[in-house]
Amino acid sequence: MFAAAQAADPLVLQTKWLADAQSAGFYVAQAKGFYKQTGLDVTILPGGPDITPSEVLAGGKADVAVDWMPSALA
Repeated sequence: MFAAAQAADPLVLQTKWLADAQSAGFYVAQAKGFYKQTGLDVTILPGGPDITPSEVLAGGKADVAVDWMPSALA
């Protein structure tokens, strides 16, 4: 009668900067289980001064990246 539990799809998110107010929503959604509720197993990679999200994305280390538009267009 109950459907078999399905494994959540893995997704890696690269942020632009370290955990801060701007990226708080990603972390809150993870902590509250919102991603799991939608079938996603999200891993958040914090950014920083030496991290270029578009390079991480292009290198296949992340599925989704948050970046500033000028950086993303370069």
